[in-house]
Amino acid sequence: MSVRRSAAPAHAGALLGLHAAVLLFGFAGLFGKWLQLAPGTIVFGRTVVASIALAFVLRLTHERHGSFEWRLGLNGALLALHWVSFFQAIQIATVAVALLGFASFPLFVLLLEATLLRRRLRGGEWATAALVTAGLLLLVPEFRLENRTVQGLLWGLVSGFSFALLAVGNKTLAARRSAGQIAFWQNACAAICLLPALAIAPTLPDARSLGLLVLLGVFCTALAHTLFIRSLRALSAHTASIVAALEPVYGIALAFALLGEVPPARTLAGGALIVGAAMLGTVRASRSPA
Repeated sequence: MSVRRSAAPAHAGALLGLHAAVLLFGFAGLFGKWLQLAPGTIVFGRTVVASIALAFVLRLTHERHGSFEWRLGLNGALLALHWVSFFQAIQIATVAVALLGFASFPLFVLLLEATLLRRRLRGGEWATAALVTAGLLLLVPEFRLENRTVQGLLWGLVSGFSFALLAVGNKTLAARRSAGQIAFWQNACAAICLLPALAIAPTLPDARSLGLLVLLGVFCTALAHTLFIRSLRALSAHTASIVAALEPVYGIALAFALLGEVPPARTLAGGALIVGAAMLGTVRASRSPA
């Protein structure tokens, strides 16, 4: 009984940290409109700043970086692919389209957990994923490849699939590595992977862009990434994926307030389904501590 009581605050804290991380991830999408740079350049700057910030935090907390392993390098490459495709989607279409394409990743998480981790899936998990999918389909105006919305959505799907791979991989790493170590190594490896993109970039950052990259790297990357990975210690990857379905809602609301992007009625209807799925997953997680 005492074990359950002691586990409840830790579980609630993990959920709170997860929601904070998702809010910051949603805010990151706006930088794709504010920064007039190629997606590879944006992500390179983001990961470099995040790596430096995380190294400082590790030193401040007297925590070692830990040894490098190939899984961290692979996840760093996935992180780079996830963010590059995400900002590509934003620049082709809108913040809403990119975020809603990315919101497909709970389906990929389900398939990956069932295949790679051999975890038996419950009916409720399939139901919440179905709600996310229904919301996504409702937001698509037409299925024509030449449509910029469809192009942005396809890049968003790439972002979602790569993020699903990253979430499942981090679930395994989080059992034996600290969140700070994982975030540091993955951002550093992502930056290394994107060095060629910087070399061929048509435009380099100016003073304003550098300031925005610092904000993006410190708050929307280093802090958000650490909070997200840390939550996986107490939550399943699928639970995290359902809560993270709130990212499009947070991002769309912020884009409306700060960019003036007004979502149509279909977007609001689809967003309602996504919010419902996220809330259902959050309630289930709060009642069933890991």
